[in-house]
Amino acid sequence: MSLSVFDLFKIGVGPSSSHTMGPMIAAARFVDDICEAGLAVTRLHCRLHGSLAFTGIGHGSDRAVALGFAAFTPEAFDAEKAAVVLDRIRNDHKVHSPSHGEFIFDPARDLVFDFENRLEGHANGMTFSGFDSQGQVIAEAVIYSVGGGSILTADELAERSSPSRSTDAAGVVPGVPYPFRSAAELLELARTHDRSIAEMMLANESAIATGGRNDAGLDSEVRTRLLDLWNVMTRCIDAGLSAEGTLPGGLGVRRRAKSIRDSLIADRGRNQTMPHVINDWISAYAMAVNEQNAAGAQVVTAPTNGAAGVVPAVFRYYLDHVSGADDNHAAEYLLTAGAVGGIIKSNASISGAEVGCQGEVGSASAMAAAGLCAVLGGTPAQIENAAEIALEHHLGMTCDPIKGLVQAPCIERNGLGAIKAVSAASLALRSDGTHLVPLDACIETMRQTGLDMNEKYKETSTGGLAVNLPAC
Repeated sequence: MSLSVFDLFKIGVGPSSSHTMGPMIAAARFVDDICEAGLAVTRLHCRLHGSLAFTGIGHGSDRAVALGFAAFTPEAFDAEKAAVVLDRIRNDHKVHSPSHGEFIFDPARDLVFDFENRLEGHANGMTFSGFDSQGQVIAEAVIYSVGGGSILTADELAERSSPSRSTDAAGVVPGVPYPFRSAAELLELARTHDRSIAEMMLANESAIATGGRNDAGLDSEVRTRLLDLWNVMTRCIDAGLSAEGTLPGGLGVRRRAKSIRDSLIADRGRNQTMPHVINDWISAYAMAVNEQNAAGAQVVTAPTNGAAGVVPAVFRYYLDHVSGADDNHAAEYLLTAGAVGGIIKSNASISGAEVGCQGEVGSASAMAAAGLCAVLGGTPAQIENAAEIALEHHLGMTCDPIKGLVQAPCIERNGLGAIKAVSAASLALRSDGTHLVPLDACIETMRQTGLDMNEKYKETSTGGLAVNLPAC
């Protein structure tokens, strides 16, 4: 298996996993590393490159770096405390790390949006520097935010990309009972061992938790962690369905999930409700999550913040609208979705800055389609077919956020991605799983399309909708 499901589903903070969570984690890591090395750093500095430079303001990347220096983490983020700390940093030009002491950090001087120098490793690059009291650079690190809140140093990224890596380093976690790198390998394992995708993922997760030892006793622990993730997801939906007002950032985008939900409830008493309104319910669930994300609230990456609404919306649709649905299937749903997401992330990308939105909402839609197909009784072949259908019909989707904000077209796009996921699962269940285009071929096509895509359509806000709305 290329990735743990918990590498894809992480509790974090909006508005962006790659542009907010990643920089926060990277800044905290840099401070940890220089202090562990015993370096006499007195001043911190960061340069944001590529997509982080072009859309960093809209994504809060600058604030995230400052808070990371101050030892904030996405999973335990406190918005009120963060606001106080940011005001103090702006006024005092110092940042305090509870475990490492105080450093000079003036955001106006020490946080640079570098529009000219794009780093080679990845579109989301950061250069961190530490200065001594004489103003000399005594520590430096290049760190990349590679999507979904994951970060890699330049050396780690080079090692991951090296063609000479060992088999285990190439993406399979050592010691797991069901190792796979591709959908084809996953399907072959399912046939050989007569086990479902979720069952194999659960066994792998238990092995990962023990460092490679098979321990069935950990299955319940893994399920509990997955249920905790689902509980955060559904609380996010509920919060978004109850919230009103205008989202921050200056676009004047008003929250709509609550009004859509209220309208749908009001329509329930009518005798001639149109069947297609189920799509509005699915969209409302997804939009609720992404409106929360745009407001900087707590969300679960699935696999990213920008696409965080699709996976929870589809399972919420299942629970609220499918006869006989049971929330005990949450672990099966997330494990199956995680298998597909891991294959995509390992063989292509889930980063909008790297391959466009096909890698974010497209991946999320494929994951959700697979998960829904599984809980509805689909075979492994049907599950692979569902994921392929959903991903195929997102190929070529650009990432062109207006004003660099994760609002338009991102919020509605999650609703449509969720609808596509439900349709893909339904279509796959109407067949025996036999189909023309394998999921692996679709993933490789997405990777190649991302390479060919013009940079202005990859989360830089220099093309597409981002430049064709006159007011922006």
